[in-house]
Amino acid sequence: MKQKTSSSSSFYKRKCFRWLLWFSLSLYFFTSYYPTSKTTTNTNLLSPSKTKPSSSSRALIETPHNKTPSKNPQILSTQPLVSTNMKLYVYDLPSKYNRDWLSNERCNTHLFAAEVAIHEALSGSGFRSLDPWEADFFFVPVYVSCNFSTVNGFPAIGHARPLMASAVQRIASDMPFWNRSGGSDHVFVATHDFGACFHTMEHVAIADGVPEFLKKSIILQTFGVRSQHPCQDVENVVIPPYVSPESVRSTLEHVPEDGRRDIWVFFRGKMEVHPKNVSGRFYSNQVRTEIWNRFNQHRKFYLKRKRFAGYQSEIARSVFCLCPLGWAPWSPRLVESVALGCVPVIIADGIRLPFPSSVPWPGISLTVAENDVRNLDRILEHVAATNLSIIQRNLWDPANGRSLLFNRQIQVGDATWQVLDALSGKLHRSFRRSGEDRVQQGADKWL
Repeated sequence: MKQKTSSSSSFYKRKCFRWLLWFSLSLYFFTSYYPTSKTTTNTNLLSPSKTKPSSSSRALIETPHNKTPSKNPQILSTQPLVSTNMKLYVYDLPSKYNRDWLSNERCNTHLFAAEVAIHEALSGSGFRSLDPWEADFFFVPVYVSCNFSTVNGFPAIGHARPLMASAVQRIASDMPFWNRSGGSDHVFVATHDFGACFHTMEHVAIADGVPEFLKKSIILQTFGVRSQHPCQDVENVVIPPYVSPESVRSTLEHVPEDGRRDIWVFFRGKMEVHPKNVSGRFYSNQVRTEIWNRFNQHRKFYLKRKRFAGYQSEIARSVFCLCPLGWAPWSPRLVESVALGCVPVIIADGIRLPFPSSVPWPGISLTVAENDVRNLDRILEHVAATNLSIIQRNLWDPANGRSLLFNRQIQVGDATWQVLDALSGKLHRSFRRSGEDRVQQGADKWL
């Protein structure tokens, strides 16, 4: 009799335990994966018909010519909602991989400095976990863009591959997290011309490809094109180049109260009369040369070939800002134009733009095919006569500029926030989450 009572009691205990386990797991996964909403904007505009540009030319946004973005923008409710229970572990690497490079002040401010800004923002954010066992992703902070050439002042990145490889070897030997996932939940930054290929010339970058040890990881990179390309043959998130938020704010503070824009079309930068380099390749696919040759005498085009420290004030005075490709398709002018309220005219065939789910590019910019550059004046005149005010009105939503700027302390809706939002869409790569899925499946099977 006692044995029967004992067996019955044991049976009910097991049954209660199963139901308790099922309820706990159900509650946990319900709260972990409760969907968050995301609001996006898209405006369809007509291409100028009189100039008959190619199908890849399109008009985007506008507003009255004498306005600027808000100097004191408010946080808007249309920002993506990052999963609040997503956690990142930031590796504490020896300073030779990152902090030592900050001895050169340019490392903090040049166009590749997103690798520094993201590191600082993540290190101080509420998304950081100090316990790696609780982390969904692992951020590997290696600065490879701060080795400035003593000859021309440009970043030399010949050391990038061995420095990255050394960092991976170290984290793989010191902790178990790289080896358990093969690096699939590890995040790196590659802000150079051709991303994780780590070379400034495309033909060499293509030949080298993405290093084998990074091919399973997630790369935050400025390079992105819509076609297949060896330098994006890896899980990646296209991010904007770094533009100092402080410099943008300072420029906006000095904009005249009436916000008058007295420059019609603006470009300042490299425009070579003879663009072929020693390897026989043409800089900017000759686009910048074409712009200079055709429009440097045009009364509505303000084109300058020499550097000027206060060029952002010129952007803030301009209606259209040309953003042609250089050696790579992306340019910091895209960020500066949006942040300072100048309609970006993107001339880089096939470019992938950063954070398209949050920045309504088809409604705030103008895309012109490289072959249509000769018709720039007519295309822009047509846009001005038709939908410029619509484009500007969309462009001057302060959320657009905020989405493209990296702050040293993460702010809702800023560029690092957008990175986190993109990573929250890749939680299937998290080893921790996949382990929880296996636990749930095992529990369901047991029940």
